[in-house]
Amino acid sequence: MSSRTVGGESGPFRTDPLDRSAVAAVGLITLFTVALATAQLTAAKVLALPLPVSLPVVGAEILLPGAALAYALTFLASDCYAELYGRRATQVVVNVAFLANFLVLVLVWSTLAAPGVDPEVSAAFQTALGPATNVVAGSLLAYVVSQNWDVFVFHAIRDRTGEAMLWLRNIGSTATSQAIDTAIFVGVAFYAAPLLLGVGPVFDPAALLALGLGQYLLKLAIALLDTPLVYLIVGAVRN
Repeated sequence: MSSRTVGGESGPFRTDPLDRSAVAAVGLITLFTVALATAQLTAAKVLALPLPVSLPVVGAEILLPGAALAYALTFLASDCYAELYGRRATQVVVNVAFLANFLVLVLVWSTLAAPGVDPEVSAAFQTALGPATNVVAGSLLAYVVSQNWDVFVFHAIRDRTGEAMLWLRNIGSTATSQAIDTAIFVGVAFYAAPLLLGVGPVFDPAALLALGLGQYLLKLAIALLDTPLVYLIVGAVRN
């Protein structure tokens, strides 16, 4: 049986677990989950990437959370999974992974709370892995809204185009969902949560705009660049 037949709305695991479609499904779910967990652990560090030229609003450097690259991989994985296995199967992956996010946080927080032998090592561990409440709130809310939107838009476009124009589904769904993700994350993590909960700095509107626009431009560039990779993965599984 071909991998094209194995996939679809019923999922990829109806036949031999070593079938190409089943192996690809496990690989994509693993990529999605690992990237998501990495993004959660690295979101608190804000990066400053220099630009060759200064841009309006953004300035001479792009400010973005350290999770940006890892998080971009989740959209690559979910778009490939959506194309191969359907909307319902992808929504299951997205929402189960959302719950798994809490498991990551519980395991990290419990480790941080446990007494350590060396106080200096414990303090360094706390600094490196202790996620700020505002960042956690922003990232979780941004994830659950943007990923479900990504799946919805991807299949809304597919319903109109069929199997053709995969590039449009990939770029269109990712570009809009990343805009939503960025707006929610920046707005909650650096404005709403600090203002309402008193955790973290409250950014002024100009800083929020610069932070949001800069990281969105980078995410959009990644979405454009990963389109050939989406074609490569989907083609390898189907052919």
